[in-house]
Amino acid sequence: MHIIPVNGPSPYEVTIGTDLSESIVERAASIGAAKVAIIHQPPLLAAAHALAAAAEKRGVEATLAEVPDAEAAKQLDVLAHLWDVLGQAGFSRRDAVIGLGGGAVTDLAGFAAATWMRGIPVIQAPTTLLAMVDAAVGGKTGINTSAGKNLVGAFHEPDSVFVDLERLRTLPDDEIVAGSAEIIKTGFIHDPVIIEHYIKNPALCLDPDGILPELIERSIAVKAHVVGQDLKESGLRETLNYGHTFGHAVERRERYVWRHGRAVAVGMMFIAHLSHARGLISADLVQTHREILASVGLPTTYEQGHFEELVDGMRHDKKNRGGHIRFVALTGIGETTRIEDATDDDLRAAYAKLSA
Repeated sequence: MHIIPVNGPSPYEVTIGTDLSESIVERAASIGAAKVAIIHQPPLLAAAHALAAAAEKRGVEATLAEVPDAEAAKQLDVLAHLWDVLGQAGFSRRDAVIGLGGGAVTDLAGFAAATWMRGIPVIQAPTTLLAMVDAAVGGKTGINTSAGKNLVGAFHEPDSVFVDLERLRTLPDDEIVAGSAEIIKTGFIHDPVIIEHYIKNPALCLDPDGILPELIERSIAVKAHVVGQDLKESGLRETLNYGHTFGHAVERRERYVWRHGRAVAVGMMFIAHLSHARGLISADLVQTHREILASVGLPTTYEQGHFEELVDGMRHDKKNRGGHIRFVALTGIGETTRIEDATDDDLRAAYAKLSA
């Protein structure tokens, strides 16, 4: 078992290990929760029942709340349903929410906890690689609207996060591949060792019995360091959005059918091309992006003919200031800057580079 502290306004710990159900229940009991709401996706019904049984043994009343899979969960009507569940079960400020599932569930569970009685504890139990290394850590919560992704939400730090590595063995290959995009992102922005691993042996980087557990720890450590210094994205935390400005626009255009990691991979290629055109990075570093992403099965190209729609999506990005689209960019591996004055011609040229 490995524990990574996340410092900041409300410090908490990320516990990485195996068979962590008892630890989750113990944590809920230790903070005085008489009740827990276990928010989960349909495929995790058995896991939710097992966690509920463990809670009941510990004297903590458990309520199960099933939500739709993936981004379909992050809708206002689903959130309203969760408020009804909490109200009908008589949840008070001393009780807690447990987010058991992928990134959509941890986002939703966190927002439900943030808004119920103006804030109750949330314990995050991510079950996908993406949620483990990104969504469950950092306190960003929210839902989607027709205008864009995560535009309605709150900063609500979790009470604790439990990353059970045994869950990796239940995931289909494409979940591991998609989640790898966020690990690769943390390598490019803050941890060159991650990039070295993907260059040397990409297959082991996808293997739960290989390097993947180390990569998870390294990636979470990067995020813990960043959000511990900048919870509300006033500066350093923006670096975690590398590849996300264009990536979120892709997700919006694809009606959230694309996995988040695939969209972020394309987003990293887009900003790499834009950065190279600006003279910020070398052609070799662009090629490093392409080779690493392709080596684990992530996309490096995107369909042409949708420039205006994608630019419109980027104009809705939360990081924009004064009407300008703002990008996190690299000047080297582990070195970041911002691009805030890209013209439409600049953006169009970078988009054209994504053609197959």
